[in-house]
Order: sequence, then C-alpha cells, then structure tokens
Amino acid sequence: MHIRHHPDTVLGGSERRRQVEKKLLRKLDYRLTFLLLVYIMNCVDRSNLPTARLKGLEEDLHLTGLQFNTLISILHVGYVLMQVPSNLFLDRLKRPSAYFSFCVFLWGLLSISTGHSYRGALISRFFLGFSEAVFYPGVIFMLTRWYKRDELGIRMAYFTCGASVSSIFDQLTASAIFAIIPDGKLGYAAWRWLFFIEGGLTFAMALVSLYMIPDFPTTPASWLTAEEQVLAQRRMTENVCGAEHDLFKSIRWHGLVEAFADWTVWWLAISMTVLNASMSFGLYFPTLAATMGYSPTITLLLCAPPWVLSIATSFIVTRHSDVTGDRFWHVTGPVSMGIVGFIIAASTMDTSIRYLSLFFMAQSQVSYMVVMAWVSNSMLESTSKRAVALAIVNMIGVLGYIGGSYLWPAEWGPSYSKSFCCCILAFFISLVMVLVYRLHLIRLNQEAELKEHSLGLPKGFRYIT
Repeated sequence: MHIRHHPDTVLGGSERRRQVEKKLLRKLDYRLTFLLLVYIMNCVDRSNLPTARLKGLEEDLHLTGLQFNTLISILHVGYVLMQVPSNLFLDRLKRPSAYFSFCVFLWGLLSISTGHSYRGALISRFFLGFSEAVFYPGVIFMLTRWYKRDELGIRMAYFTCGASVSSIFDQLTASAIFAIIPDGKLGYAAWRWLFFIEGGLTFAMALVSLYMIPDFPTTPASWLTAEEQVLAQRRMTENVCGAEHDLFKSIRWHGLVEAFADWTVWWLAISMTVLNASMSFGLYFPTLAATMGYSPTITLLLCAPPWVLSIATSFIVTRHSDVTGDRFWHVTGPVSMGIVGFIIAASTMDTSIRYLSLFFMAQSQVSYMVVMAWVSNSMLESTSKRAVALAIVNMIGVLGYIGGSYLWPAEWGPSYSKSFCCCILAFFISLVMVLVYRLHLIRLNQEAELKEHSLGLPKGFRYIT
C-alpha cells in the first residue's frame, strides 16, 4: 500500500496531523514495550550460563580449562554469522512479525535443551546465538522505519535497556529458583531448572509475538487507522531528508554495496568491537560479584542494583543526547565511568569498595545505546544501507564479546586485575576511534555550510556529532 498524499492535506491540516501523530506514536510505543519484553528474554536466555555457574554447572558438565569460556564465546560466533543475512532478508519481508515469532520459538527451545553435556551445550549455544541474532539488529532496523530521527534515541535506549533489565530479571529469578527448588528435584539440578523455567517463558512470548510485533509502515495493519497508516508512511519519507527520493524503491542490494563500500561503517564496527571487548565484564557479572564471598543466592541479589542504576542513567543520557544533538560526549561520559570502575576493582579486594566498582562498570553499557543511535542517524542514503550498516556494526561488534570472553580466565581470579587492565586499554582505544569519527562528521558539516553559503542556499541537513 503506497500512499503518496501529503498528510497535512489528507488529514485536514497541521493540527489534525498532530493529533493523529500523537495517537500513532502511542500505539507504536505500546508495541515497543512488548518488543522490550521479548528482548529481555532474548538476553536472559543467552546470559543464564554464568548464573548457572554459581550452582555447579561446571562440575556437572565436567568442564576444565577454558571450556566454560568457550561456551560463553561460541554463542557470539553464531550471533555474528546470522546478523547481516537476517537484516537483508528482513528488508524484503512484508510480515517480519512472523519471522521474529518463529525465531523466538526456536531460541526458547534451544535454551531449554542446553546443559546435558559439554558437546551438547556447545551445539545448543551456537544455534542459540544463530537464532537470537535475528532479533536485536532486526528490531533496531524496524524502529528506523517507524520513528523519526529526533524520536529514535530515547526509543532505542528504552529497547536496548532490556539487556540491563534482563540482568536484573535473570539474577533475581535465579536467586528465587535456587532458594526454592532444591538440587535433585525430579532428578534435575537446580541450575537446570533455571533453563527450563526461563526457556518456558520464552515459549509463551513466542505465542503472543505474532500478534504484537509490528510489521513495516507499508504493510496494512489492523491496529492502525487509515489516517495513521498514511502518516506513518509519510513520516518515513520526511525522515530521510531527501536522501532517498523513493522510500519504497527496491534498492536492497545497492544498499548492501553502499554499506560495504563506506569506510565509516567499518570504522564504527571496529570501534564497537573494542568497546564490546571491554564490556565483556557483563558476561561474567555474577562471577565478579561472587569474589566478594557471599552465597550464590545473596550474590545474585547483589547483582541487581548496579543494573537498576544503569537503566535509570540510560534514559537520562540518551534523552539528553537527542535534545542536544550530541552523540560523542554522551559516549565518552559512560565509558569514563566504566574506566573508573575498572580502576577501583583492579586496585582492591575490599568487599564494599569492590561492590561500588560494579556500579561504575554498569554505567558503561549506556554508551552502546548512543553509538547505535549514532550509526542510524548517519546512514541516510537508503533504508537498505541503514539496515546493513546497523547489522554490520552490531555483527562485527559482537566479535568483541567472542574475544572478550577469554579475558576472564579462572586463574586470573579472584582479583581479575589483569582483566580490568585489558578493559581499560580497550575503552581508551574506542574513545579515540569515535573521536576521529566525530571530527569527520564535523568536517562534512563545515563543507556543507560553505557550499550553502557560496550558493546562497538555505541551511540544509547536518550530521549529528
């Protein structure tokens, strides 16, 4: 359904447009909330392995050496391989809701089947990453098809904070399961019940997903009125600022070439890789908290507050980033907080001070949300280029988690001072790289300003720096 009318005409003027737009955004935000719930389960199903470690997973699976680290890492290998093909496929679909729902069902099944032997867990974890790779970059791309540039940052933060919420949910749920369900219940260890229960919740999400996940604005939707559908399509035409004259033109493979040929896409991808290598501490958060010497139940309860603060900070930082039109300094701030946390943790084994360091570390996760919004804001040639660019940055960035999984060998514990020093170095490298990117965008804006001044043109588009 390709509707070309100007919305101010079709809707009866600008005042009517504002009314319809308000209702449209409210409906979209409602569905975004459901997407957040699904993403929480996405992150829970991939992160419950470190939680299960506290209740004997390593001993039950007879893991030795770096085998546990390999189980953490292998998920991200599957995650890397699927992201770009999935987003290319997604851009061709009329019903992405069906595609997403099937993948949610699949990763719930794989989560439940994890943990019967090292080899079986390795296979399950690989395909779990393979199926989960569809969701995050796919939803981020889908959001760019519904929300305008000045609306996107806070929504991406809202959605992406699901990673932090999942840490809270997983650790509090695990604490309750370990406290209530004894080892050997129905012949299964307590940590296996963690996989059963959380995988079962994912199944329930899959059943509802088909009806709640939105498709693209060009696909007729029963939850939208005709006016809202017209406006949703027009908003996306306005959003590209004239860079793509026909939003619905089939240029997907051209977008693939554009993304692969753009050095800034690869630059951002590499900087995200280094950033994620530092943030691999999140994969071992229960292990780091366990170095304080408490029981598994208390340790998991202590893991929640740092992520609660991280979520609150993410909304403040990303909203301020949208309002001010700045991305770089809103990346630098959270990363600097993470560096402070690493320095504190590396310098002491005092329980209270070490716990304080976890709060600082958790703040660094906010930088990921800002960088992803920055990528989306900077790729305006076509929606297909934006889809591929988001997938490339997220895909290559996951390589940081693959390597970062090996920054935390057991023999470096309990202080993990060497691990923290590696993370500090990686954070500094990532800051230098995003600074170079910012200077590049400033130069492009200055060139555009000079051109407009020399030709007497009105002020046009400016890149967000």
